[in-house]
Amino acid sequence: MSDPPLAATAIAAADRIVVKIGSSLLVDPKTDAVDMVRLTDLAADIAEWKAEGKQVMVVSSGAVALGRRRLGSMARGAGLEKKQASAAAGQSMLMAAWESVFDEHDIVTAQILLTRDDTETRRRWLNARATVGALLDMGAVPILNENDTIATEQIKYGDNDRLAARVAQMISADLLILLSDVDGLYTADPRVDPDATHIPYIETLTPEIEAMATGANADAGVGTGGMATKLMAARIAAEAGCATLIAKGKPKAEDSLSLEEGRKCTLIAASTTVKAAYKLWIGGSLATRGELRVDKGCARALARGKSLLAVGLLSATGDFGKGDPVEILDENGAEIARGLVRFDAQDLSKIIGLRSTRLKAALGYEAGPEVVHTADLALR
Repeated sequence: MSDPPLAATAIAAADRIVVKIGSSLLVDPKTDAVDMVRLTDLAADIAEWKAEGKQVMVVSSGAVALGRRRLGSMARGAGLEKKQASAAAGQSMLMAAWESVFDEHDIVTAQILLTRDDTETRRRWLNARATVGALLDMGAVPILNENDTIATEQIKYGDNDRLAARVAQMISADLLILLSDVDGLYTADPRVDPDATHIPYIETLTPEIEAMATGANADAGVGTGGMATKLMAARIAAEAGCATLIAKGKPKAEDSLSLEEGRKCTLIAASTTVKAAYKLWIGGSLATRGELRVDKGCARALARGKSLLAVGLLSATGDFGKGDPVEILDENGAEIARGLVRFDAQDLSKIIGLRSTRLKAALGYEAGPEVVHTADLALR
């Protein structure tokens, strides 16, 4: 028997999948309306993956293109305010389309709109991760898009390929699938070079491979990305322990093979594991904002992979906020770990040494028992 296609192997191995679909697939260029055939096909694929126990989220472009159609000629032309207005008018149409195709499978969808600050500011990153994680655990399919209604050039991702990669990093996804109007990477642009060769698998992204990428497909008329942005996204994902599949969106008629059946695509391997990438980010890439000193029992518990609880705290110093990185010291002042703290300095000072059952009374609100969760902790 022959080996299964690379895409089938990657999908089978993934527990969490992020699927990005571009405007060039989602919006029919002839009608400027949602291409419901493609959305129906993709929803069916995602329903099958969910039936296998996988968690799936979608990063969907298309709000601006749909909003321009809805608003008419006044929305055409340059100007950030016109794009933002179009996004506002089109986002509800986009979500209505997604809801309709997933309703057929009794799958709940949930809208999430992000700006760059939401994945690159630690507190907002933690909040966004918690919300998406809760939705996935509840069986929903989050539908994400950049919040073009409020985003300015200074806080924009610029394209949903990068947004999808940051989201994959944020939720510790195993696989990022980038669907667009191309079926993977070629040695040259196949639209202009008939001798271009398709590359099915990339173990490591090198400068030579990245030089093969080209810009956005001008023939599509919509979208802001291109192969260059997809490889940039794949690099972000790879460094976060997430593999990337670049594939053409499922065609309506010809070459209707699914990804698992061998539809042409390019698989880019992860360069590390999800857990190792996240721990490295916490342990070595962040400047700490405070220090937490713990007792001997807590230090031993941390070494066994447990979370840091308030009862084991001896002191807390520094002006830190929720989600900020902190050093964790033993009784002698030696650093034993680093982690992302779940309380700000003021609130944490109220619960030092308290058992979990007493936290609500001390804080005045319901809070989880972990001061630093083991998932957000890197031992030294």
